[in-house]
Amino acid sequence: SSGFEPKTLTVKAGTTVMFVNGDSNLHWPASAVHPTHTAYPGSGIEKCGTGEVIFDACHGLAQGESFSFIFNEKGSWKYHDHLSVSSTGTIVVE
Repeated sequence: SSGFEPKTLTVKAGTTVMFVNGDSNLHWPASAVHPTHTAYPGSGIEKCGTGEVIFDACHGLAQGESFSFIFNEKGSWKYHDHLSVSSTGTIVVE
Protein backbone atom coordinates (compact mmCIF):
# COMPACT_ATOMS: atom_id res chain seq x y z
CA SER A 1 0.00 0.00 0.00
CA SER A 2 3.01 2.32 0.44
CA GLY A 3 4.42 1.72 -3.05
CA PHE A 4 7.20 -0.33 -4.56
CA GLU A 5 9.95 -1.66 -2.28
CA PRO A 6 12.76 -1.06 -2.95
CA LYS A 7 12.15 2.13 -4.95
CA THR A 8 15.37 1.56 -6.90
CA LEU A 9 16.81 -1.84 -7.73
CA THR A 10 20.14 -2.42 -9.50
CA VAL A 11 20.58 -5.70 -11.39
CA LYS A 12 22.85 -7.24 -14.02
CA ALA A 13 21.52 -7.56 -17.59
CA GLY A 14 19.61 -10.82 -17.95
CA THR A 15 18.21 -10.74 -14.41
CA THR A 16 14.59 -11.69 -13.78
CA VAL A 17 12.79 -9.26 -11.47
CA MET A 18 9.59 -10.41 -9.80
CA PHE A 19 6.93 -7.94 -8.67
CA VAL A 20 4.71 -9.42 -5.93
CA ASN A 21 1.58 -7.67 -4.68
CA GLY A 22 1.58 -7.78 -0.88
CA ASP A 23 -1.40 -5.41 -0.59
CA SER A 24 -5.13 -6.14 -0.59
CA ASN A 25 -5.65 -3.60 -3.42
CA LEU A 26 -4.91 -4.38 -7.06
CA HIS A 27 -1.57 -3.10 -8.42
CA TRP A 28 -0.38 -3.08 -12.05
CA PRO A 29 3.40 -2.75 -12.54
CA ALA A 30 4.36 -1.39 -15.96
CA SER A 31 7.09 0.51 -17.73
CA ALA A 32 6.86 4.30 -17.55
CA VAL A 33 5.35 6.49 -18.82
CA HIS A 34 1.67 6.50 -18.02
CA PRO A 35 -0.50 5.71 -19.93
CA THR A 36 1.56 4.35 -22.86
CA HIS A 37 4.13 2.20 -20.96
CA THR A 38 6.75 2.66 -23.69
CA ALA A 39 9.92 3.70 -21.78
CA TYR A 40 11.39 0.18 -21.76
CA PRO A 41 12.37 -0.86 -25.32
CA GLY A 42 9.71 -2.96 -27.04
CA SER A 43 7.07 -2.33 -24.40
CA GLY A 44 3.73 -0.58 -24.83
CA ILE A 45 0.26 -1.04 -23.40
CA GLU A 46 -1.11 -1.65 -26.91
CA LYS A 47 0.87 -4.93 -26.92
CA CYS A 48 -1.05 -6.33 -23.94
CA GLY A 49 -2.91 -9.47 -24.95
CA THR A 50 -0.75 -10.08 -28.04
CA GLY A 51 1.51 -12.68 -26.44
CA GLU A 52 4.59 -10.44 -26.74
CA VAL A 53 6.80 -10.35 -23.65
CA ILE A 54 6.82 -6.74 -22.46
CA PHE A 55 7.58 -4.86 -19.24
CA ASP A 56 3.89 -4.62 -18.35
CA ALA A 57 1.76 -6.92 -16.17
CA CYS A 58 -1.16 -5.94 -18.45
CA HIS A 59 -3.64 -6.24 -15.58
CA GLY A 60 -4.04 -5.49 -11.90
CA LEU A 61 -2.33 -8.06 -9.71
CA ALA A 62 -4.39 -9.37 -6.79
CA GLN A 63 -2.84 -9.86 -3.35
CA GLY A 64 -0.15 -12.55 -3.56
CA GLU A 65 -0.12 -12.52 -7.37
CA SER A 66 3.17 -11.81 -9.16
CA PHE A 67 4.58 -10.60 -12.47
CA SER A 68 8.14 -11.39 -13.63
CA PHE A 69 10.22 -9.73 -16.32
CA ILE A 70 13.77 -10.35 -17.60
CA PHE A 71 15.70 -7.09 -17.94
CA ASN A 72 18.12 -7.48 -20.85
CA GLU A 73 18.49 -3.83 -21.88
CA LYS A 74 21.14 -1.86 -19.98
CA GLY A 75 20.03 1.51 -18.64
CA SER A 76 17.86 3.13 -16.00
CA TRP A 77 14.22 2.12 -16.47
CA LYS A 78 11.43 3.91 -14.65
CA TYR A 79 8.15 2.13 -13.97
CA HIS A 80 4.84 2.85 -12.27
CA ASP A 81 1.60 1.34 -10.98
CA HIS A 82 -0.93 1.87 -13.77
CA LEU A 83 -3.73 1.88 -11.16
CA SER A 84 -1.96 4.38 -8.87
CA VAL A 85 0.32 6.46 -11.11
CA SER A 86 2.03 8.29 -8.24
CA SER A 87 3.58 4.96 -7.18
CA THR A 88 6.85 4.69 -9.11
CA GLY A 89 10.25 3.01 -9.06
CA THR A 90 13.41 2.48 -11.09
CA ILE A 91 15.26 -0.61 -12.28
CA VAL A 92 18.92 0.06 -13.09
CA VAL A 93 20.35 -2.58 -15.44
CA GLU A 94 24.14 -2.81 -15.63
